[in-house]
Amino acid sequence: MELGTVTSAAARLNLSKSVVSKRISDFETAVGAALFRRHAGRIAPTEAALRLAERLRPALAELTAATESAAWGMDGAAPLLGSLSIAAPMSFGTMYLTASLARFAAAHPALELRIDYDDRTRDLAREGFDLGIRIGDARDSALIARKLCEDRQVACASPDYLARNGVPTTLADLRDHQVIGYSHMADTQSWQFRQGGRMISPQVGGRLSLNNGEAMQEMAIAGLGLAMLPGFIAARALRKGQLVQVLPEFQTRALPIMAVWPPVSPLPAKLRALVDHLAADLADGEGWRIVTEAEPGTVPPPAPKPQLPRAGRKG
Repeated sequence: MELGTVTSAAARLNLSKSVVSKRISDFETAVGAALFRRHAGRIAPTEAALRLAERLRPALAELTAATESAAWGMDGAAPLLGSLSIAAPMSFGTMYLTASLARFAAAHPALELRIDYDDRTRDLAREGFDLGIRIGDARDSALIARKLCEDRQVACASPDYLARNGVPTTLADLRDHQVIGYSHMADTQSWQFRQGGRMISPQVGGRLSLNNGEAMQEMAIAGLGLAMLPGFIAARALRKGQLVQVLPEFQTRALPIMAVWPPVSPLPAKLRALVDHLAADLADGEGWRIVTEAEPGTVPPPAPKPQLPRAGRKG
């Protein structure tokens, strides 16, 4: 069900395709329901299979945890065994998470890691993931969550764009600028600033909308508009001078970066070890923290930038 083909499942289990196909048929006979639809070499779960998997996964996870705990031992000296499946956002994953996971994999050579980078929010239980990395407040109360660190968003633009269109000095100035949107989130959610003790969403708009933060950054560097970017994406371009922070005196949202996982008790040693490793590795976001971010109750100095005209019309 996770891999989509009998061939992939057979390779994962180190069995022949005929054995896997026979086990599927025997299982369907035992439960009295068709569990897969076959088409062009691929298999897709039926609604009965989805319901069955949703109920079986907690029991299977507990069984796996129990057997691995027996091998792990009371002192935790034995190597971590089994596998972990991880879902994470694309940009954060490729820019920062991969290096941390590589260190974890090197430290635990008997553990198999399966990593899926995708900006879509994955259904961890239904899609068979042990752990998910989420940016933003936890929305699924059915998941267990642990905050790893946080990331402050940055409103920015290229020096070229600001030279041509002016530098916004108030939130109201934003309506006169092209804004590069993030298609996974409404502008009213992305563009938020703290003013008068509360978060407000100024009026913004633009002709460009993308589903990936790095792609948004490239559009901003190309001078096509203002962008509200995660700090972990914008930090390097800000340091290089490719982007300039705008409205630094207004505090933007600090989004938590969370590790989330379906409830399982007891927590498998391999999952606990991975979450502890990520929390230590990503603590405080030191890998990308930018010096221009606004801390609560403070007004930071603006990022270095050329002398530019004040706000103008849309570019």
